[in-house]
Amino acid sequence: MSSSFALSRSLRRTGSFPSARTVRIVILGQAAVGKTALAVRFITKRFIGEYDPTLETIYRHEVTIGGEAVIFEILDTAGQEEDALMVEEKIKWGDAFVIVYSVTDRCSFDEVMRLCFLVNHIHAAGGRRSGEPPPILIVANKKDLEFDRMVTPEDGETLSRGLKLPLREISVRDGWEETAAVFHALYSHVLQVLHSSPPSFRRRTGSRMMDKIPRIHSNSALTSTGRSFSFGSFRDLLPD
Repeated sequence: MSSSFALSRSLRRTGSFPSARTVRIVILGQAAVGKTALAVRFITKRFIGEYDPTLETIYRHEVTIGGEAVIFEILDTAGQEEDALMVEEKIKWGDAFVIVYSVTDRCSFDEVMRLCFLVNHIHAAGGRRSGEPPPILIVANKKDLEFDRMVTPEDGETLSRGLKLPLREISVRDGWEETAAVFHALYSHVLQVLHSSPPSFRRRTGSRMMDKIPRIHSNSALTSTGRSFSFGSFRDLLPD
């Protein structure tokens, strides 16, 4: 079975939950830390190691968690320098955030604190009524590359305690379960916010900037035309 066919079948497998709760998750982090691999691993249960680092995509994935239908809208950001207004729009769009660094890249680790501050600052300025920060989970990826490690588990734990944010050290390459656990844990945090202070969790409005980002629906028949696609560019997954 070709890898392209296997992924397309996986993308088409899930059903539709019209009454499901929709949660918008933004994945942030420097380039090459594994943001796209994290999202695609969660959706397809497959690991793909190479992507076009300049692409940004919103994945729409429908699952059942604890007997409840959930729709994840996952924004995979490029992780490159860009216009401050666009960064702000992306953060305003999100309900919850995954901030990723690679244990093999000290610079990506050092970037986590700035990104956490940015998310909290923009949401606070946007008037979250509860006064609490939005749900954020830090992910330390590539723990399988132990011989290339530049950030120790203790470094991650110190950062987690300092920021008062949960951290999970995982290998997207080695395991689907711990990858899925990231999104399930973040969803649980979102539910806590909903139950404790519903007015603070309001649906983020769209914007023209966000509407320009390509969207991929995991339950869409994206390959109905019979065309193949490569993993070098996820533009090939988009309908004509």
